[in-house]
Amino acid sequence: MNEEHYKDESSANEFTRRTLLEAAAPAVLATAALAGLSARAQTRENTRKAEHDHSASDPGPENKALLDLNPNSNLPPPTDHGDVGPIWYSFDLASKVVREGGWFRQVTQRELPSSKQIAGVNMRLTAGSFRELHWHTADAWALMLYGNSRVSVLNPDGTVFIDDVSPGDLWYFPTGFPHSVQGLGPDGCEFMAVFDDGRFSENDGTVLLSDWVAHTPTEVLSKNFGLDKTTVAKLPDRALNIFPAALPKSLAQDRAAVGGPAVQSPIQYTFKTQAMTPTKRGPGGEIRVIDSRNFPASKNIAAGMVTVKPGGMRELHWHPNASEWQYYVAGKGRMTVFTSDGARTMDFNANDVGFVPAVAGHYIENTGDTDLVFLEMFKANEFMDVSLNNWIRHLPPEMVTSHLNLDENAIKKIPAEKMGVIPA
Repeated sequence: MNEEHYKDESSANEFTRRTLLEAAAPAVLATAALAGLSARAQTRENTRKAEHDHSASDPGPENKALLDLNPNSNLPPPTDHGDVGPIWYSFDLASKVVREGGWFRQVTQRELPSSKQIAGVNMRLTAGSFRELHWHTADAWALMLYGNSRVSVLNPDGTVFIDDVSPGDLWYFPTGFPHSVQGLGPDGCEFMAVFDDGRFSENDGTVLLSDWVAHTPTEVLSKNFGLDKTTVAKLPDRALNIFPAALPKSLAQDRAAVGGPAVQSPIQYTFKTQAMTPTKRGPGGEIRVIDSRNFPASKNIAAGMVTVKPGGMRELHWHPNASEWQYYVAGKGRMTVFTSDGARTMDFNANDVGFVPAVAGHYIENTGDTDLVFLEMFKANEFMDVSLNNWIRHLPPEMVTSHLNLDENAIKKIPAEKMGVIPA
């Protein structure tokens, strides 16, 4: 997965996506149009017949822009049935909170009720601007989508970590650890932050330094900081949140200013994803797994960064240890989620969010003509997946024949090893 996916591909899709979606109200898009289109008691036979006669006609009002983006929800495959709950939302529907210096928007359990373990925040900072000094009520994992930033985090033992991150890089901040993010030149940054609590909100789950001092008595601040009341009066009287500032000095100068090697954190809180060898790579694409085994700081969030070539497919699989929260970085795809309650197919585009319940079978197919790039996120310390092909090929052939009506020659054609991504 190269850096261009985080910049050029997302930008190329931006005008078309936003132009099409602007015409519709978010509540209608997210709830009525998408969550309510699943069909109960659907069979392949009656659906195939209905697709080719007057049964599928819709003479009433339609949001054509939305339906064109989600053809598999508008007219589901005949294999869909039952109701697995919402599995789609888009950051393009989320309300954007704009401040001088940047903005943020979020997809939490409120927007995607199925996702109880993970929430996501998309944030933009202009060059020099800060996401002010703060800490969170949940662990924070983030992917840099665009530009560059400087991050810092303080450990409880007083050691400090400072680093610069670029497109494709990650950072991880544990719950309650104070930290900062500042946009660097030439054009600041944009990142996707993921939190290990579906109820997390950037508004309610973030403790801001400025907000604390603004709500602390002057005499207490004076006593705590050892400052006279005239100096304390200069402190902020409101929350800063996102605000502009001058660009920082060099990374080396900032590290020296806080105490140099004597106070350097023994824990690495950033991860250079592009420098790692893909965990799985083949003609159909690649998967880079980042979890506590290769990024020790990331104790509670595991990730897979997946690239699927045109026509390729993330193989039929499931995850035994957590539900899956997805963020689509670039391209177009289709996913079917299968549970004991039913099967649901949806289409996904850049800036969309997908959800898969724990242990639910699913695949993701590239339906476009460019690479499909997306994140698989889990509230877990290790990434785990089970391949259907791998399971079938590790059963006695007679057992497979009894269940799937496949003879021995057909069984041998099924890939024996976990491939991750299957080529076209």
